[in-house]
Amino acid sequence: MSAKKDPSVLEGFKAFLMRGNVVDLAVAVVIGAAFTNIVNSVVKGVINPVVGAIGTQNLDHYSSCLKDPCKVGADGTVKSGVPILWGSVLGATLTFVITAAVVYFLMVLPMSRYLARQAARKAAREGTKEIIEVTELEVLKEIRDALLAQNGQGTGPAKR
Repeated sequence: MSAKKDPSVLEGFKAFLMRGNVVDLAVAVVIGAAFTNIVNSVVKGVINPVVGAIGTQNLDHYSSCLKDPCKVGADGTVKSGVPILWGSVLGATLTFVITAAVVYFLMVLPMSRYLARQAARKAAREGTKEIIEVTELEVLKEIRDALLAQNGQGTGPAKR
């Protein structure tokens, strides 16, 4: 009797890592981390100055007070009252919307247009192949018919 050998844990782990979706996910995480720096730069260099033209460049300073008197220390600790720091929520929301817009307009939309063009080209090539195949078949039939007509309707072997 021979015992059936189970795959080792390392072989299973290697198979797991080599799956396409795991590698794609790893690439997405790395690119996302690198892309975060770009988004943060856009927020600090473009969005915050635009907001700063209206009020303050740091949205974290926008707040409302539910229970007076509201006093928040420089380090962010609440000294008294119940402050609602809606500016930080607005800043995070703007960062998310900007990130989503940049990803969509610079990555998703161009890629979907590219893939649509590739699919249209492939469909056009497939259609051209069919037309060529049909045309070749029709030409061969015409040649056959002409040869048959030339040889007396082709009921027997061709005469020389």
